[in-house]
This record gives sequence, structure tokens and C-alpha cells, in this order.
Amino acid sequence: MRIVTLLPSATEIVCALGLQENLVGVSHECDYPSGVQSLPKVTRTIIPENLNSRQIDDRVREHLSVEAALYSLDMEVLERLEPDLIVTQALCEVCAVAADEVNQAACKLPGNPAVVNLEPMSLQDVLDTIESLATLTNRKEFGIDVLRGLNARVACVVETTGRIPAQQKPRVGFLEWIDPLFNAGHWTPELIAMAGGIDCLGNPNQPSVTITPAKLIAANPSVLFVALCGFAMERTRQDLELLKNIEGWNDLDCVKNGRLYFTDGNAYFSRPGPRLIDSLEILAHCLHPALHSLPENLKSAENF
Repeated sequence: MRIVTLLPSATEIVCALGLQENLVGVSHECDYPSGVQSLPKVTRTIIPENLNSRQIDDRVREHLSVEAALYSLDMEVLERLEPDLIVTQALCEVCAVAADEVNQAACKLPGNPAVVNLEPMSLQDVLDTIESLATLTNRKEFGIDVLRGLNARVACVVETTGRIPAQQKPRVGFLEWIDPLFNAGHWTPELIAMAGGIDCLGNPNQPSVTITPAKLIAANPSVLFVALCGFAMERTRQDLELLKNIEGWNDLDCVKNGRLYFTDGNAYFSRPGPRLIDSLEILAHCLHPALHSLPENLKSAENF
């Protein structure tokens, strides 16, 4: 089976199922696991490089307001690859090629490849997509083993968290963008609860939304966690200073007690694949380091 993936989380799921050798093409953003970067790129973005966060947000809103896709397919490359299966998503207009464009493209390709859309809104949905792809690619037994391992790690975190008294669970604010402020929705509020926190901003199993600085101040989180969508650590550091310009910032409990954390939002939290479990473990360790140890292969979130 020749597989093309149009978003990083799909690439990570396919590889977790032992199908990396079947990958013939990926999106321009796919960078994990090692080796996928060298595969042909079948997508491109209209967002220029070197824009600041506000400019990126403005450009995204501008294009979405006229229903212009942010990403497009390279049909010449796609035709040359002759995929049997294209894995994409219809969850987020910002994160991948529009679903309609993918379906239309598939009809023009030789062999009429199958197209599967991944649309997880919760952690369980993410696990279900792994099972579905395993079945679709004839890797069902392999997928069962993968899910067994992932579920065991989730259960370990949840069991430990269950021993934490309610009054010891911190109020957590979680930002996935800073300029403007976006609080994280989808699966993130679930991860916060599993990790032993109380989400004070969230909209569980719903898309992430813009919030005002006043809402962040009113929520007064005792812990603030930042994982900027698509940004690695160094790029995230550039935006962290913007938070200090918010009126009332220094009065927040999280600032007073120094519980301000950030991590690689390109690798963790924003990709609905196997590394969401890594994200859960990173978050749990930050919230309750004495109870939740961090696996040796993971790097702790940093304080800022």
C-alpha cells in the first residue's frame, strides 16, 4: 500500500503502526519520526515565512474569511506518487488542505485512491483514529499492541492523579497562541484533568478560541502552561515576553508563585497522534512533579 499523509499527526500514526516504509509522500510540515523529512512534499502553504504571530493570525483570518485555503496540494507530485491511500483531516481549516480539495484531487488521480479523514475532538477520538487506520491498512493486531501501550500509560497517569485531593489540584490556564491569546480546546482540557489540574479557561471537545486578556486575568490561573501551535521552543520564547504586557499580569497567582511553563507546541499537544500521551506525561509532571515522574525519553517543560 502506497500512503500519502497530509498532516503531521497522520504521519506519526502511520509510522507508529509500523508503516513508515509505505509512506511515499507527506505534508511540508511533517518532521517526525526521523526519516519522513526526506520524503516528497505534496502540500505547500500560502503563509509567508518570518511573519510574527499577530501577522500570521491576521493572514489566517483574512484567507478564511473568503474561504481561501491556507494549504494547497502539489498535484504534479501527487500524481507521480500514485498513492493507494491519502490520510487527511477535516478538523481544522488552519492545519491542512481543505477536505473538498483532497476529495476532488483523489478523483483525478490514477487508481482512484481511498481518502480517510481524521476528525478527533477528544483523546478517545484520537485513539479511535489509530484503531481505524490500523484496520484500514491491515495492521489491526499491530494497532492493538500500540493502543495497549498508549492506554497503559494513560491509566498510570490517571491512577496517580486519582490520589490527589481536590483542594491540591491547581487551576490551569493553557494557551496555544499568544498574539492574540488562544486557549486550547479539543482534547487539552481532558489532558489537564487527567494530569491533576482544573482547567479554568477551557472548552472541552470544542475548537480552540480567542480569549481576551481580561478573561485570562479574571480566570487567575495558579499554573499557566504555554504550547504554541506549530512553534518549537526557540520560536515560542520570542512570544512569551508579550504576556508581560498584559494589564494585571503581575497580579496573577501563576506569576506570583512562579508556575509558568512552556514546551514545544510543534511536537506536543497540537498533534492528535501518539505523542498526545507524551503531552499528558509532560503536563502531569509539571503539575505534580513529586507524584508524576517523567519518562527518560521526554524533556520536561521549561519555566519562564
